[in-house]
Amino acid sequence: MEQMSLATIDWVVIIGFFLLIVGIGLSYTKKAGGSLENFFLGGRNLPWYIAGISMVATTFAADTPLAVTELVGQSGISGNWLWWSFLAGGMLTTFFFARLWRNSGVLTEVELSELRYSGPPAAALRWIKAVYLGVFMNVIIIAWVNVALMTLLDVFFGLGDVYWIGGTVPASLVITALAMLWTAFYASMSGLLGVAITDVIQFIMAMVGTVILAVLVVNSDAIGGIEGMKSQLPEGSLDFFPSIGEGQGVGKTLGLSIGAFLSYAAVQWWASWYPGAEPGGGGYVAQRMMSARSPKDAVYATLFFQIAHYCIRPWPWIIVGLCALILYPELQGADVKQGYVMAMKDFLPAGLKGLLLVSFFAAYMSTISTQLNWGASYVVNDIYKRFFAQEAKEKDLVKASRWTTLLLMIIGLMVSTFVNSISGAWGFIMQAGAGLGLVLILRWYWWRINAWSEISAMVAPFIPTAICAMLGVEFPTAFLLTVLFTTVVWLVVTFMTRPTDDRTLQHFYDKVMPDGAWAKYKANHRPITGTITEITPAPENNLLFLFLCWISAIVMTYGILFLLGKIILKEWTEAGTLALVVIAAFGALMFFVKRTRVFA
Repeated sequence: MEQMSLATIDWVVIIGFFLLIVGIGLSYTKKAGGSLENFFLGGRNLPWYIAGISMVATTFAADTPLAVTELVGQSGISGNWLWWSFLAGGMLTTFFFARLWRNSGVLTEVELSELRYSGPPAAALRWIKAVYLGVFMNVIIIAWVNVALMTLLDVFFGLGDVYWIGGTVPASLVITALAMLWTAFYASMSGLLGVAITDVIQFIMAMVGTVILAVLVVNSDAIGGIEGMKSQLPEGSLDFFPSIGEGQGVGKTLGLSIGAFLSYAAVQWWASWYPGAEPGGGGYVAQRMMSARSPKDAVYATLFFQIAHYCIRPWPWIIVGLCALILYPELQGADVKQGYVMAMKDFLPAGLKGLLLVSFFAAYMSTISTQLNWGASYVVNDIYKRFFAQEAKEKDLVKASRWTTLLLMIIGLMVSTFVNSISGAWGFIMQAGAGLGLVLILRWYWWRINAWSEISAMVAPFIPTAICAMLGVEFPTAFLLTVLFTTVVWLVVTFMTRPTDDRTLQHFYDKVMPDGAWAKYKANHRPITGTITEITPAPENNLLFLFLCWISAIVMTYGILFLLGKIILKEWTEAGTLALVVIAAFGALMFFVKRTRVFA
């Protein structure tokens, strides 16, 4: 493989970026050291735009542009529906759950287990989820992000192996380990506040780099601008919507069976646990909502996240992916994702090569820093403090959090050497969480859900997953069977076990004030002094207007997504129509929001 060298100016850009990020991170060390709330939630004082950008930056990892390039290369623009379909779940979090998470006052998502449920089952659930999500799932996510960066470095530089302690290891692994160590260092010192602030810088750098690459590639002599690109692309590449049917490949719209399309569009967004798109909110998204300075900021942050995540970020990647179809027709199958890195090598001049590499390192570091901080919060708050050190001083807990951050880095790096397939890790996580989503949604709106409901929903997916693997049953059939089996199991378990005790349920309602099936507890409601629940009782039709907000926001966001695409492609008639749709949906959203308690 041809090796790529960097000019002096490229190295200046890269080294300057790393020094800037660690300098910003370290400047927040003192603020992070005061308490666990400061270290893991930034003192619950993040403005909505910082929290929102931090969410977007975390979901922008080194693998994201490559994954979108692969989707576009195999199925055209419409291939992105594989992840665009998650928007419905994201908007559900915005209007139905952001306020509730902020009102809950918990430090982590896992701590909610003992606020919402009671007795030994609640404590067991907290322990299980802290280990399962904070350690097991977390290091898998870290590993696939590491593998993505290693793949990019290998393709860009044509790296080989280097000698290491009597043997050889991939050079890309060594570079990734150094980048991860640098990230863990500032994340362990600065806590969430430093992570969130550096996320803003990293997101700006990442977007600038990808936009510059898209402009240079599409305006190159080989492409000839947008019109030249459109004239050279295979038929169907520019279609925004998938065709329902068989067949998939370059020049065809997304070829999905009816079962697969329904799995993505109608089931996956509410049924599956997936990092960054958890039904009802969760993980680092819940962490950012809980770190917002008010429920209103939590809602605004999550709304901004959905719009930026689905509308603003993808188009530079999509344009490069389309151009790669023209420039590198020899790339087939999963290799089409390499077109993005090859475009970096072929079209970026000195200085800009360093800038785009910085944008990838920025995307990588923003994701890794969040995963390390988030995972450490579960280990320290929900395992160490809860079960082993309840009397520990805050400063000692912060010290433990810093060491835990570094420990998770080491484990994640070790696991990276065993993960060969990014899509394989992604598929495992999707299948392992199939069917859990509905419990995570209903626990806020139905008092009868108990700790055993969640425990059974976490365990159940592994049974049909193993059976389907042995019988050779694949997606979407395996996914739909797992969702059905898991749903039946947790419903049966729920009604066979005792409900959460009334005192716990009443306290939960008084503190959080959810809508839904809480009539008994609403009648006995007593506001908790000093909490947001002292303000404005919910209108009787709050759920209806929340639903209308949800629909309006989905239409608005898809409208913005397609509007930007039509503007880029210079299809002005369609752009004008979409602009009217966006304006109408935004007006409806503002009308319905004023009739809800979403900002209370």
